[in-house]
Amino acid sequence: MATRKLTPAEMSEADHAFYGLVWAGTVLTERVDRALTKAHDLPVSWFEVMLWLASSDEPVAASVLGNSTMLSRSQVSRVLDALQARGLVSRTPSARDARSVEVALTPEGRAVFEEADATRRACLAPVFTDVLEQEDMEALGAVWRKLKAHKDA
Repeated sequence: MATRKLTPAEMSEADHAFYGLVWAGTVLTERVDRALTKAHDLPVSWFEVMLWLASSDEPVAASVLGNSTMLSRSQVSRVLDALQARGLVSRTPSARDARSVEVALTPEGRAVFEEADATRRACLAPVFTDVLEQEDMEALGAVWRKLKAHKDA
């Protein structure tokens, strides 16, 4: 039986767009994961948690990280355990809710994040930020916000 690839013209526009999103997410995530692991011994899942923490001026409730990241709550918990073991995050009881724990980057965690973020940006530049125009970035952002707004539909 002969095998051949489907061409984009043989797919519906919706299927092609969906496949493109999946392909781009997979390829770019794998690229960043390899670069971060090699340079910093920091898997991309750890970096994602650190990214959310770095973007906040105050400690973040662990439950908020579970809702913000692309990780499950149990994955976030395991990542936080690993980051805390490396001295990159601290956990403290919440002053607002006794049942909650708040997480923040330590000074060492902030330094590691900044180095890793520079690695991530350098890794993505030749295949993402240097390739896309500002309008492309804005369009991708708009698409992402629309899809995220309907994730529970």
